[in-house]
This record gives sequence, C-alpha cells and structure tokens, in this order.
Amino acid sequence: MKAIVMAGGFGTRLRPLTINVPKPMVPIGNLPMMEHVVALLARSGLTDITSLLYFQPEHIKSHFKDGGTFGFKMDYRLPNADLGTAGAVRFGVGDTSDPVIAISGDLITDFDLAEAIEWHKSKQAHATILLTRVENPLAYGIVITDDDGRIVRFLEKPTWGEAFSDTINTGIYILEPEAMELIPKGSDFDFSQNLFPLMLSRGMRLCGKIMKGYWKDVGNVAEYYRAHQDIFSGKLNLDLKLPRTETGNAVLYQGANVEIGDDVLFSGTVILGNDTRVLAGTRLHNCVIGNRSRVGQECSLKDTVIWEDTSIGDGCRFSSATVCNNSRMGDKVQLLDHVIVSDDCTVGNGATIKANCKIWPSKIVDDGAIVSSSLVWGEKWNSGLVTDSKVSGLALTEITPEMAVRLGAAFGASLGQGTSVVTSRDASDISRLLRRSLMSGLLASGVHVSDLEQVPAPVVRYALSKGKYAAGIYVRHDPNDYRQLDFIFFHGSGLDMPPAKLKKLERNYFGEDFERASLDNIGHLDHPQRVLEDYQAEFTSAIDVELVREAGFKIVVDYASGSSSQVFPNLFSTLGVSATELNANPNPSRCSTSQGESSRAIVQLSAIVRSLNADVGFRINAAAEKLSVVDDMGQPLDNQTLLLLVTELFLQAYKPERFAVPVAASMGIEEIAGRLGVEVIRVSNDHRAMMEVRHASEVSYVGGTRGGFIFPGFQTGADGLFAMVKILQMLAGTNERLSELRKRYDQYSRETVSVPCPWSKKGLVMRRLITESAAKQRQLVDGIRIFEDGAWVLITPDRVRASFNILAESTSKDNTSQLINRYRTLVENCKVE
Repeated sequence: MKAIVMAGGFGTRLRPLTINVPKPMVPIGNLPMMEHVVALLARSGLTDITSLLYFQPEHIKSHFKDGGTFGFKMDYRLPNADLGTAGAVRFGVGDTSDPVIAISGDLITDFDLAEAIEWHKSKQAHATILLTRVENPLAYGIVITDDDGRIVRFLEKPTWGEAFSDTINTGIYILEPEAMELIPKGSDFDFSQNLFPLMLSRGMRLCGKIMKGYWKDVGNVAEYYRAHQDIFSGKLNLDLKLPRTETGNAVLYQGANVEIGDDVLFSGTVILGNDTRVLAGTRLHNCVIGNRSRVGQECSLKDTVIWEDTSIGDGCRFSSATVCNNSRMGDKVQLLDHVIVSDDCTVGNGATIKANCKIWPSKIVDDGAIVSSSLVWGEKWNSGLVTDSKVSGLALTEITPEMAVRLGAAFGASLGQGTSVVTSRDASDISRLLRRSLMSGLLASGVHVSDLEQVPAPVVRYALSKGKYAAGIYVRHDPNDYRQLDFIFFHGSGLDMPPAKLKKLERNYFGEDFERASLDNIGHLDHPQRVLEDYQAEFTSAIDVELVREAGFKIVVDYASGSSSQVFPNLFSTLGVSATELNANPNPSRCSTSQGESSRAIVQLSAIVRSLNADVGFRINAAAEKLSVVDDMGQPLDNQTLLLLVTELFLQAYKPERFAVPVAASMGIEEIAGRLGVEVIRVSNDHRAMMEVRHASEVSYVGGTRGGFIFPGFQTGADGLFAMVKILQMLAGTNERLSELRKRYDQYSRETVSVPCPWSKKGLVMRRLITESAAKQRQLVDGIRIFEDGAWVLITPDRVRASFNILAESTSKDNTSQLINRYRTLVENCKVE
C-alpha cells in the first residue's frame, strides 16, 4: 500500500509561527509535525511515501531528502494547480492498481493505522474514512455510520443546528483503486464535496471507522498550545527520539551534549533538544527547549516552547509562551500568557510583553518596553469573530474604533482592491462613529465605498441588488440590546453574506498581515443619489395601490424611533390609509429596545388600536426588518400566530405552488398548506436560509418565526415596511379580518426552554440525541425536530450561548409541558459521559 502525505497549505491561522516555515514543519515536541506523521506511517509498515508539496517545499525536501535516514522511501510531487484534496491525491499517485492511504502532514495522531487497514479489508470497503470524536465538531466534517460501519450521512463544517454528531472526519483515508478511478485527472475534485457523495450515489461501500487514540488538527495557535499541553500531561505520547528519564517530579527527555547548571529544577515534562544549555538556578516546568538554544541563570519558564537557536537571558519569566527560531531575549524579560515571539526577534532587557501579543519576525523591542498589543496591527480578538454573518460585541468595549478600522481593512483585503462596498448605519451616534472607522479601513485596503449614511437595512439590501457591488455592511445596535453593536455583512446580491465567504475575513483579521493599498490605490468614497427615490418607486410598483386605497384602512403604526419613518414620508397618503404614527422621529438613543420596553410598547399600541377602533396596529422594529402586529380587537399576535395568519392570507390571495418557513414554524403551517393544496419547504431557522431559498426561486414566499417576511417581486430579504403594506393589500383582497383569522389557530400551545450545556458537550449531546431519536419521525434541518403524536419538539444548540433551546408544540398545554420536561431531562442526561 502506498502512502500519500498532503503537506499542508499556507498555515494562515498559525501565523506568525508559519511565516518562515511551512505548516507541516512547525515543531511539536522539538520535531516537525510531519516527522511525527511519517514516523507513524513507517511504524505501520507503510514505507513507500509520496509527499504532496505546496508552500515553501524546499524546507520539507531538505529535511527528509529521500527518506533513507528515517527508514522509508520518500518522493515528492508539486501540483501546479489547485486540484482539491482528492484531485491532489490522484495527481500524487497517478495510475495505480494498489490501495492508497492518504493523510495530512499537519496533524498529530497516534492512531493504529495497521489496525485500520485490516478493518478496511475486512469490510471490503472501497474507501474508509478514519473518524474520531471531538468536543466541538463545527470546524470539521461530521459523519454518521450504521452498525456495519457504512457511512449513511455526512456534512462538511456544519453550524451547531446542523451538527448531528460529534463524530468527525479526521482527513485520513484508505482508498481502493475503484475509488481512485472516480477522481478525474487534473481537475479540482474534493473528497467530501465530490468523491464521497459520488460513491454514495453509486452504492459503493464507503465506510467509517471510529479510531481509538489521540488526534488533533493543529490548525491555529490555540491548538498548537493545547497539543503541547497534551504532551506535558501525558495525554499524547509521541516518539520524541530522545532518551527518557524520570527525575524527582519531572519526566525528562534529554538530547546529546546538553549542559545543565547547578540548582536547576525540573518539574512536569521537560524536553531538552541536542546541544541545549540551561544555566544555574533556573526552573523549567512543562517546557520544550529546542536544539542549540540557551536559557540563562535564575529563569522561570512554565508551559513554554522554545524553538531552535534561541537565547534567553538571565532572570526571565515566561508563562505559556512560544519563542521561535533565532531570537534573542535580554535579561529579566517577561512574556505573559500566550505570547508568541516569532523568528529573528530581539527583545531588550527588562521588557514585558503582555498576554496574547504576537511579535512578528525580525522585530526589535527596546529595553524596558511594555508591549500591550501585537506589533503588526493590534490586540488579538479573543473569541470567534463572525456568527450568522455578523460581527458583534459590546460597543466601545469590544467593538472599538481601532477594532473597526482593522475589521474594515481585513474585509477589504478579502474582497480585493478596486471592488466596491455599500455602507450604512442606524440612527445612533455610536454607529456613526464606528461606521466611519470601518470605512477608513476599507478605503485603506483599496476598496471603494458608497455610503448611504442613515437608512434602514432593507434599503441597503435594495441598493445592493440594483448595483454592481461586491458587498455591503450595515452598522447597528442589536435591536434587543443597546449595549451590543453589530456589523452585518451582506453579499453583493443583497443576501446575508454566507459564512464560507467570511472565512477569509477571519483569516485576515486573525493573521494580521493582510495587504493594504499603496498611496496611489486607496479607495474612493462617494454618496449615491436617488437610492431612496428608486426604492420608493419600486416599492409602490410591487403593491396594488388601488386595492389598498379602496379598502380605506385605519391603522396605527409605531416606528420604534427607527429610521423607517424617514424612508417613505408620503407612503400612507399614496395608499389612502388613515395612519396614526407613533415614535416617528429617529432617536439616536432609542435604536434598541429591551424585552420589557417592547412589551410596554405593544400594550400601548393595543390600547390605541382599541380606542381608535383601528383595523390593525403595526410596530416596525428599529432595524425596519421585523413586525409586531395587533389585530382589530386590540389583541397582540405572537410571532408564530402572525406567521400562520400572514401565510393563510398569502396562500388565499396568490395560490402559489410552494412556500417556505423555518423548521421552528408552527405545525399549523402544514394544516394550512394541506387544506389549500400547497407544498411547504422547511429551512434553517435564520434569515440567511430564508433569503437563500427565496433567491433560488424555489418558492414565492417565505414566512419567518420572528416577525420577518419575504414576499415576491421586490426585496431579497425581510422588509418591515413592505411587509406591513403587503399585509394590508392581502387583507383588502381577501376581505378577511385578523381577529377572525386568529380564532382558527387558538388551539396551538407552544412552550420553549433553554437548557445550559457547556460548549465542549454540545457535539456529544447532538450525537446522543440522534441515536435516541433514530426510531422516530424527525427532520434534521437545523437541530433535531422530532414528531410525536399530534405534537413536535425542536432541539437546537444555541449558536452564541452555552445552551440548548427546546421548543415544543401541541394542541394541549399539558402535553406541551410534558414534552418540554421530557426532552429537557433527555438533554441533561445526554451531557453526562
């Protein structure tokens, strides 16, 4: 059997460790990652190895040469194009009648590959994927197998709602010639996206073996640190190719020609490479000291990795630090938690580098300096950056002007110089400030900015759909929390930007070394004219104005102090609607409303509707995307009831072939669809999924569970102003009253609860829930929707909190409560190992 080692890419997320070496050559325990991989292959009897080279190939070739000194034969192939994972392996193998094992050169594992190969043979598999279980499966491909080991489902890099297991694809494959022949030569072909779906469609034996042992994708600096912690704790046992002794409270791996001074104290696990020097009085706890490196007198190093040819002065204090090759640390230097000092740096006497800072190659830190931010752009962002196409954080605490500049520059670099972006904001002065900072970063990256200033998000989506823009960004306060600020990223089509498109933004932001424009190529700022006029004209053309005028509605509208009132000042006179308008002036301090404030506003709206004997009351949220509605009797409609009523109106008025709702929508949707003979499609419970199914022209209408609706003929996303007028048009066309419609759906009882769950247990809980519900009718769209007798329950991992959300619905309040209690207990039990 031939082995193919895929020797990694650029290692962007590992920067600055990978500035001067390719990712597979980053040392783990004083040996390159790839050396651990090929040693594992050799121990398994796989000594015919081909290495696929990409970035800085000379480092790998000069280290391994022909492989003879390592006990195997190695040759090299350099793909001259992006062939995808499977295409690259086919390129490396060529035509072969032998099976192949493919493994990444930038992971760490101690799997028994010989056992895996025998298992593969016993199953007569055409391909076997080696699997493992991890706490957070979102960054990987998740897999479910049947009892015989055959793969029945997999999904590449899911969201929490899609993560139906914590069992993942490790990127190690055993492939028979029949599988290899399916890979076209010289084409971009991926294992997970192309080959494996093709094999399943042809009924071939695609199997997955859950492996025992250690596995880690060392994909970023945090995982690099954790890999060493696992070595120090004994969780990971690697062949470090050094003699091992136990002395006092320490396990010591010691190379040749090592000099250890008097009163040196070792504890934990200490690895000393060849020709290292540790001078008198120094204490090392859980440390790696690379070949030819020196540690001075009276130092204290804890949980620290020092690469090769580096000198540490006297009296230094390092904690959880990494220092790369050929660097010089003066006396009494302090490196605090998770500092990285890259190659060829000089840090002066008495300098302090504070936690999480990165010092990039060839930098000089003066004597006594206190470094509180990275020397490239600034302080590292310490949590996940993008969630649901948004970057969110506490305004002026986490989201600062400096952070906004850097975010804009990183996003601009991901789009490329010469592209154009639309920007806008809500009425807040803080949003104005941070939008300007963001625009500065965009312009500095060479991106042109068309700024719409203060307009609602739906107008931004409209402008994007009508122009030739690469993207849009909307800056606003979270509608439910004034302290939180959101940067919302839109695709050039007006849809929310897909997460995959924002990965490059994250890489740039975390990598810190993205390109800026030259003086002659900075972006241009302009302010487009007639956007609102065009929006108004197309808005009106999508409405049956005469039908609405003839109905002579009397309504109450609360604009929640947002900017939607300024978009179409003469809207109601155009429609012949008598409107009482509340909170119609934008208020910079009222761009968000708490749950209590929203409830009080609805109570006020209800009272005014009753006192004026109005036909309907609307509250458009400050973001102008979602509606709250009060019926003609002054009765507030919850979001699920509103969805049922609007759906009934739309199906009566337009009789479409199909429509879509989120997976969390009421089961009353199926009752309406069945009665009117219309197909219903369930999608993920988020705005992006709603927009995508509408944009793909699969449906003519999409109803949301949070007060947002997408109607045909005008907008790409939810538009509260347009939805309000569309509801009036449908009421006029069907002669229905909301209070009468509401009575048809009073029988549904819904209840929701949040169950705390550590992030590290979410994958485990999902896998166990999948197993527990295997015999039940269910949907796996976003979380797990399980059907019971005349009822259903939806269990979803929360995307931003350490919890699970459980939503249940039936026609009996007692039954709904019982469902909630039963599945809450199930989730709590699933957390227990």
